[in-house]
Amino acid sequence: MTAPSEVDPGTPFDVEPAGPAGPGGERGARRTVLRYALAKAGGAVLSIGMVIVATFFLFRLIPGDPAIAYTRDVPLDPAQLDRLRHQMGLDKPLMQQFLDFVGRTLTLDLGTSYEYKRPVADLIAERVGPTLVLVGTGLVIAVSLGLWQGTRAAWKHGSRFDRFSTGLSLVLWSVPTFWLGLLLLMVFAAGVGPIPGIFPTRGMEDVDAPDGPLYLLHVAHHLVLPCLTLVAVVYAQYLLVMRSSLLDEIGQDYVTTARAKGLRDDQVRRRHAVPNALLPTVTLVFIHIGFVVGGAVSVETVYSWPGLGLLFYEAIQGPDFAVMQGTFMVVCTAVIVMNTLADVAYHVLDPRVRSA
Repeated sequence: MTAPSEVDPGTPFDVEPAGPAGPGGERGARRTVLRYALAKAGGAVLSIGMVIVATFFLFRLIPGDPAIAYTRDVPLDPAQLDRLRHQMGLDKPLMQQFLDFVGRTLTLDLGTSYEYKRPVADLIAERVGPTLVLVGTGLVIAVSLGLWQGTRAAWKHGSRFDRFSTGLSLVLWSVPTFWLGLLLLMVFAAGVGPIPGIFPTRGMEDVDAPDGPLYLLHVAHHLVLPCLTLVAVVYAQYLLVMRSSLLDEIGQDYVTTARAKGLRDDQVRRRHAVPNALLPTVTLVFIHIGFVVGGAVSVETVYSWPGLGLLFYEAIQGPDFAVMQGTFMVVCTAVIVMNTLADVAYHVLDPRVRSA
């Protein structure tokens, strides 16, 4: 029989019983998460509105006459320039241009490309697929490699593996992306290195690309160098964040308690330390998922990968202001949405955030 002064170890004495309608119950927790998500969604809508306003005025600050830049210095008489400005909507007052731009954007009409003579929304829809293939694949590999190496480096802090992996990742992170891409092209594709010609030099597919299952292998062959370039530059962020977070968790009392209970080292790491250390990486992963939509401009330009990054670069070269505005808004919107999802996910995963 338990003495009155003792506490039954099977009874949670410091936690309020959680009923379905209680303040600490499941229904209350769901309402809290819902309110938090709605507040974040409202902030995201406000941020997207600010992006629309900033996009319009940002590209109007570029020096020079867009009509003259579009003609690439081909001499035109004033009447022809006036007609061109009228077609581009540049002869209207600035406020009228802004209202027209906002109205079209709210109806998902991003305008018409001056260069391609096609709706910008159609161009972006065509380029999203290749970008998702390239940056999505690179992101999965970078996250997996970075988290694995960061976990091992932190758990063996000060070891040779820790010093080597951290140093290598910092070196690759500091290397300019376009320079690394050009270097890999010269070594593995352009006929300069000792083993040239292994991988294609440009594009996502060849003109004579095979059909059926072989087509996937054909695209994967083109994907190797761009994906390798992207992973080499990006994975260091996940390694360093995971390493730093896990080093903080190793010194916590619950890790010491788990070891004192007799758990093996790998069990302490896998069951206790790593799940808590993963929380700070959630925001970083979601942010990079947002950038997946925008793609990597440098990588896609070096390898002529037909994604959003190359489309944006071609629009700058044009210049094609409608395409620049459209791609810029898509990238910014994707980052805002992913940041919002990261905040909500962090709120759901970490009970300390909900109770704060």
